[in-house]
Amino acid sequence: MTRIKLGMVGGGKDAFIGAVHRIAARMDDRFELVAGALSSTPEKARESGRALGLAPDRTYDDYVAMAKREARLKDGIAAVAIVTPNHMHAPVAREFLKRGIHVICDKPLTATLAEARKLVAAAEKSDALFILTHNYTGYPLMRHARQMIAEGALGRIRVVQVEYAQDWLAEAPEPDNKQAAWRTDPAKSGVGGSTGDIGTHAYNLACFVTGLKLDSLAADLDAFVPGRQVDDNGHVMLRFQGGAKGMLWCSQVATGSENRLTLRVYGEKGGIEWGQENPNVMRYTPLGGVTQLLTRNGASGTTTGTRVPGGHPEGYLEAFANIYAAAADAIDAARTGEKSSALYPTIQDGLDGVAFVDACARSSRRNAAWITL
Repeated sequence: MTRIKLGMVGGGKDAFIGAVHRIAARMDDRFELVAGALSSTPEKARESGRALGLAPDRTYDDYVAMAKREARLKDGIAAVAIVTPNHMHAPVAREFLKRGIHVICDKPLTATLAEARKLVAAAEKSDALFILTHNYTGYPLMRHARQMIAEGALGRIRVVQVEYAQDWLAEAPEPDNKQAAWRTDPAKSGVGGSTGDIGTHAYNLACFVTGLKLDSLAADLDAFVPGRQVDDNGHVMLRFQGGAKGMLWCSQVATGSENRLTLRVYGEKGGIEWGQENPNVMRYTPLGGVTQLLTRNGASGTTTGTRVPGGHPEGYLEAFANIYAAAADAIDAARTGEKSSALYPTIQDGLDGVAFVDACARSSRRNAAWITL
């Protein structure tokens, strides 16, 4: 199989998520990184390109020049991974979409709802695919849970509880902590702090697994760290279409929590419980029955997207790689004009996520008033 030529915007030296995307893209040997505009600083962009072994003439000082030249090259990139701070997602994506280059973009889709709507319009005009890397949807047991719920194993859904708790922003970060700096700057992150950074993951996962659509929400957001301009903790009540209710908690000041993403779903016939820090096991309890521990390889239908035998733990990077594998399937299908059944988060999921963050901010400003999406 011919590797898909991949470019990257952002993700240079000291950028955590860029390295994650590169590992995920290569895990199944479906992509080859050949070009990049890896930093907003030309010197750092070139240094990062050398470190990754990119050819000098395909290491670009800015993403516009990269998009223009790669689109003209006979062997130019077929797809680009966008791993910049949030405020740059929209302008970068538009440059590649209008040239027919497929986009694989980190979440959230954009920094503002207005930008998200414009980007959706741009994507609809393009022949290129748009894949959003909500990587937690790549966990095999979350895909199995989605299948169970779709097939009616839990019955009509009543309650959805989802939370994502961290503690890495419990204090004001050091000035040289670049990962924290842009995430706590509303000009770069958007109106959401914890809601935009991790709340969107929790919200997306809840909707992905249950298939539910949100009707309205009421959010109480806080910035506990003095001087912080975006929220670092959020409590959100959810009302879904069809009558199910939910609660979402996202926090980056939860002392003792590392990446505690958990999902609990309760229906008329049963319930499930899952935690990202131990992703290879899920509890399933049928109403009136015995609780079962479903494992990644033991549960029917979960073997797709796994790479090692049961008992060997898989986690974050493998789930991320499942999104890239789906992207590769979809891109290969697009090359031949075939219809693809690849499962990945779309630009519409991205729009829903930004709308969620926007509604949370508006609700909190109105003393946790209910906001209809």
